[in-house]
Amino acid sequence: MTYTIAPPVLPSLPVSGSDQRFPIRRVFCIGRNYAEHAREMGASVDRSAPMFFCKPADAVVSDGDDVPYPSATTDLHHEVEMVVALGSGGRDLTPEQAVTLVWGYGVGLDLTRRDLQAQAKANGHPWDVAKAFDHSAPVSALRPATEVVLDANSVLRLSVNGELRQQTTLSEMVHSVPQIIASLSALFELKPGDLIFTGTPAGVAALQRGDRFHAELVGVAELKGRVV
Repeated sequence: MTYTIAPPVLPSLPVSGSDQRFPIRRVFCIGRNYAEHAREMGASVDRSAPMFFCKPADAVVSDGDDVPYPSATTDLHHEVEMVVALGSGGRDLTPEQAVTLVWGYGVGLDLTRRDLQAQAKANGHPWDVAKAFDHSAPVSALRPATEVVLDANSVLRLSVNGELRQQTTLSEMVHSVPQIIASLSALFELKPGDLIFTGTPAGVAALQRGDRFHAELVGVAELKGRVV
């Protein structure tokens, strides 16, 4: 096949302990999946209707690369999240079926232009410019699910410049991973290579140029980086 222009490079993530890489197809995110974070944002949680949005695959920052401070904002916020990578797909899945799609886990930051998000909310507009901008999704190397043991006490946390900013256990998630995948599969046909950001706990705050961040899904994945 001949293209009119050079095709874009396929975004991918490293795999822990391997020379292989995980190709990224789409990036799905769930909002308001930790009640305390919803409250700090002045919102409530609707347990019957999870709220989803997307980021482009090429917004992923991999391999610990620097994160450029984005344009058009003076209020860039961090949101640490467990990231789930899918190795198979499907649609209209039950939670029991959904969990079998999981290939691996990582940790990432859902970076948000909070001032633009506030403007969008006030005007009833979509959040795309606040969430789906370039370099808005730093993600760690992925660890295969076969090597991971997660439970309700697994810890998710973020430090900035050595100061703890966010910390929670997975027990605080409103919607579990199987529930998130099942709900997404009713809206989209999920496929191998999809990533899912599973929500952030309370403690979101601003990042500045020069800040160094350290995100962890303890015992599974960690992500270190710098805002430039």
